Amino acid sequence: MIEESPHSGRITLRIPPFWPEEPELWFAQIEGQFELCRITSDHERYIHALSKIEPKQAKEVKDIIINPPSSEKFEALKKALIQRLTDSQEYKIRQLLETEEMGDRKPSQFLRHLATLAGTTVSEKLLRTLWLGRLPAQTQAILATRGENNLNSVAEQADRIHEISGKTMVQATSGPQSTSPNTLEELQRQIAALTTKVERMTNAWEKGRPRSKTRNRSGGRKHRQVCYYHRRFGAKTRKCEQPCHFVADEKSTENTQGSQ
Repeated sequence: MIEESPHSGRITLRIPPFWPEEPELWFAQIEGQFELCRITSDHERYIHALSKIEPKQAKEVKDIIINPPSSEKFEALKKALIQRLTDSQEYKIRQLLETEEMGDRKPSQFLRHLATLAGTTVSEKLLRTLWLGRLPAQTQAILATRGENNLNSVAEQADRIHEISGKTMVQATSGPQSTSPNTLEELQRQIAALTTKVERMTNAWEKGRPRSKTRNRSGGRKHRQVCYYHRRFGAKTRKCEQPCHFVADEKSTENTQGSQ
């Protein structure tokens, strides 16, 4: 504490150094000092507070210092410092927190983690906004429909939603994996049946085709191996052209052909 000029013979005004990380707390402390010393003048309060502000923080309220309002100067200085320094600090913390990921934590665990990082600088409202923004989309959507204001209660609800959503996602993910083999197996059965059917049709067609060709070739060979005269007149012919393989067992056939 820094000792100041006494306001009365018995009580000495002691104003602590300005605390930029906790401006609201600092103002609460010096207001307590003002009450002890019975300092009620707005101008005196303003001057005492202004005397403890460092140049770096004074830049944040330059407009008020240069052009202070005609009344309630202390309140104007107090309000501006708290708002502007808190916003600046919250921005820095927000930049830090926005890089954090929930990972495999439960929502409530993640909230506690963010709260630890933020300390007392970040308001609960901002902490809640940052936390909700990092939760899974389906959890955010469900929580948006709830009217719960207590952050701890919201965290408990988020845990339950996250647990249920996780089970649903597992089922949805495992579902196709369990049905996919069945579908594949059914397709394989259909392909196998179709393949068998085609093979049977092909075999039947090819079995019939060689026999027909064999008969034709056989008959063709007979006609080619027997000369024109034996084909035309059979055993009655007196002429023969080589090569000719006319044999006796073909007489009846050739005679029939000859008679035709």
